[in-house]
Parts: sequence; C-alpha cells; structure tokens
Amino acid sequence: MSDFLMYFEIGWHHIISWNALDHLLFIIALGAIYLVPNWKQVLLLITAFTIGHSLTLALSVYDVVRFNVKWVEFLIPCTIIATAIINFSVKKFRYSTLSYQYLLALFFGLVHGMGFANTIRFMLSIDEDIALPLISFNVGLEAGQLLVVALLLLLSFLVVNKLTLPQKWWIRGWSAIAILPAIKMVVERWPL
Repeated sequence: MSDFLMYFEIGWHHIISWNALDHLLFIIALGAIYLVPNWKQVLLLITAFTIGHSLTLALSVYDVVRFNVKWVEFLIPCTIIATAIINFSVKKFRYSTLSYQYLLALFFGLVHGMGFANTIRFMLSIDEDIALPLISFNVGLEAGQLLVVALLLLLSFLVVNKLTLPQKWWIRGWSAIAILPAIKMVVERWPL
C-alpha cells in the first residue's frame, strides 16, 4: 500500500503544485467552458486527458517511444494556447456539439504525458510490474485535476449563476488567464 500512496502523491503533486503550472493552466483552459450542470462532461473530458497521459507514460516505461525533451516542453504550452484559442472561437456553447474536445483532450494528454515520461522511466524499470505505480500515479493525477475542476465549477456557479456574469466573459477571462503565461512559456521554451 505504501507504493500506491507514494505514486498517488507523485501524481497529485504533478498537478497540484506551482511547478505544474503548465498542467494547471491546461486544465483551467479545458474546463473553462463548462458550468456546474455539465459536470459529467467535464469528468469525461478530464478522464480522456488522463488516459492519454497514462498511455504515453506506459509506452515510455517500456521504451516503446522516446521524446526530445526540448520539443515536449515547447509543445505543452502550445496545447494550452490551442485550447484557449478554441475557447475564444466558439460562438455558441452547445455541449452536445463540442464532442471534438474529448479527442483533443486525449491527444493533448499524450503530449503532456511526454513531459513526465523521462522522469517515470527512471523511477520504474521494465522488469518490475508497472501496473500499480502507473494506476496509482494516474489516480493521483486524476484526483488533482478533479479538485481543480471542482473549484473552477464552484467559482463558475458563484460568478456566472449568482453574480450573473455572462458565460462568454467567464470563458474568455479564464482562457486569457491560461493563454498569457502559456505564450511566455512558448517563447522561453523555443526549441531551436
């Protein structure tokens, strides 16, 4: 059980930490368009991201794929920018027509998983059973993401529903909060 808790904590801190600002910004941009009644869609969206993330980690541990760290660190803030731009471009938020977001979250999860792939490769060896560490890491990651989304949904309820801020301004505000530091990260992490 101590291995489970250890990897759970690593997954938790992978999202709930100022060192994980890029992950936090991505989750904020991804969840910004949703309100409390859409909690099921957000849960599926976050889970799609975690599945992509865990797939990359598993492939990395088995040394099926390797990534150039400079390009990965550059691509991660690009996913934040792309998500925020999509938020800005959507005119009507009909959640039934936003199904492409699940595929986007899955794909971007693959990219974000690349960022932690080298670290987890050194923590685990091919000879050991990676199921428990990967599951517990991803449960910790998912729990951290769900906390961020729950706080975002609570804030949206207070601001959009109670204070009656138009939803489009809510979405644009959080998207701007996510995109500005991401642009700075892209410039700082330029791989060439």
